[in-house]
Amino acid sequence: MINTDIYDYINVLDKAADASWMRNQAIANNVANIDTPGYKRQDVSFSDQLEKALRHSRFDSLDDKIDNINVSRLKGRIYTDAENYSYRLDGNNVDVDTENTEMAANQILYQGLTGSITSEFSNIRQVSK
Repeated sequence: MINTDIYDYINVLDKAADASWMRNQAIANNVANIDTPGYKRQDVSFSDQLEKALRHSRFDSLDDKIDNINVSRLKGRIYTDAENYSYRLDGNNVDVDTENTEMAANQILYQGLTGSITSEFSNIRQVSK
């Protein structure tokens, strides 16, 4: 993490990309455990934490909100999804079609985040010339 105001957006995007990467691993783990009796699918939450941090900011502009976010508190959190729900009699609640759809959507998100980070660095490079 870089500690200067010029990198505020990059730091938030970096945390979001980390959470997306973590979610990708959780989804892959779900697919790997599709035949494990009693296994409950895992997922990662991040966007709700970011939304809460932005919503509770006393500032009006997004720049000021991002500038004052405590980035160290933004972390992806793994949780068990639909603990009381099962697709099968063995208690497993993993559906391969759902996992594949979630994986594809998460990969698109990750690519967008890394593209945004690249774009932010490009903007900084252009300004510093």
